[in-house]
Parts: sequence; C-alpha cells; structure tokens
Amino acid sequence: MLPLRDNIRSRSFPIMNWALIGINVLVFLYELSLGPAALQRFTVTYGMIPVRLNLNQPSTWLPVFTSMFLHGGWFHILTNMWVLFIFGDNVEDRMGPFNYLVFYILGGLVANLMQAFIYPTSKMPAIGASGAIAGVLGAYFLLYPRARVVTLIPIFIYPLIIEIPALVYLGFWFISQLYSGLFALSTSGGVNAGGVAWWAHVGGFAFGLVMVRGFVRHPALPNDYPNPVRQRK
Repeated sequence: MLPLRDNIRSRSFPIMNWALIGINVLVFLYELSLGPAALQRFTVTYGMIPVRLNLNQPSTWLPVFTSMFLHGGWFHILTNMWVLFIFGDNVEDRMGPFNYLVFYILGGLVANLMQAFIYPTSKMPAIGASGAIAGVLGAYFLLYPRARVVTLIPIFIYPLIIEIPALVYLGFWFISQLYSGLFALSTSGGVNAGGVAWWAHVGGFAFGLVMVRGFVRHPALPNDYPNPVRQRK
C-alpha cells in the first residue's frame, strides 16, 4: 500500500521536516558520487554494524547516529522521504521544529539500538531513515487518530485508490513489521532475510507511541480533525 497524501493541513511551514529530507537527499547524492569500492567503505564506516558496538569504545557508537542518513538505492530513499513528507509535517506542527528534530533523532537512535539488541552479532551494515520515520508514524498514530490516508493499492493491473483511517493504515503497517520481524527470527536467514531491519521499524514506532506526549508543545485544533471529504492537502 502506497500512501499518496493525508487530509490534515499543516498550520505552519514544516521547516525541520524539509531540512531532514534535504540532508538525507544530499547524503544520498554524495553516495552516488562514490565509486563502488569507495561506497562500500563509506557504508561499512558509517552504517551501523551491531557486532562492532563496544561499550568500552565510544567511537564505535557513532554509526548508530550516522546510519540513519544513509540509503541503499533510489527506491530506498524515495519511499522513505515520501512517507516523511506526508506524515512528518503534521507531527512537527504539534511539536515545533526543535522538539521535532530531537524526537526524530532519538527515535532513530532507539530504532537502531533495537535492531542491534535483537541481532547483536550481525555483521551486516544497517542503514536508512526508516527507524526514525517509524517514530514519526507512531507519533502521528496518537496525535491524529481521525485523519485519513489516501492510499494506492495495486490490484493486479488495476490500481485502487481509497481513503483509509490513519489508525487502520498505521496499525496495519506496525503489525506487518512486527510479524515480519518475528518471522525473520524464526528463519535461518534471520537478519539477512530480505535485507530489511524490521526490528528498527518496531522499535521506532514503539518509541513514537510512548514518547510523543513529552514532545508535544501545541494543542490540537479543529483543523486537526477535518471533514475527510472536504479537506485535503
């Protein structure tokens, strides 16, 4: 299911959300400028490799932060940034730019640590903003329970576009991530299955659910609960 838009309009320009999108895109463009060997070194250096994390060596923990700005290809970055574009502006609306930035970074850190906790001996670099974005989705889930998400559902060659309540859309997304993570644990491939850090998604979303109220600075307004038919963005 591909989200196309939601029906909540931002009250202010989401400067921090756009800044985060811009940083991710610039880092990805830098990755594209590297040759295959240099890109491999860059990913190994700045991607999070759980087995390398050492409590006695603080420098080994830097990739827990830097990895959330790396991406593994066009599909990876486009899907991540599109989801952040749709849902992040509204969360920033309620938190304010600075709180939103702190929330986003902490969500990404918690997500990566969750992945490292589940697979402590993994030698595969974990990269991508999806853990931090999962935190944003968890926050959206609680802040905008009446929102609706216009969604593209590909059915064979005939795409279906429908409005889905945000609680249903995001709830289904979270359950699918949890199920995939549990399934990966039961397979011999484990962390290598599909190349997706399912537990980073689970950890990020859980962080968003638990911590969102501590970052909110602006109360909900009637515009946050619009008529799903009349108000679109």
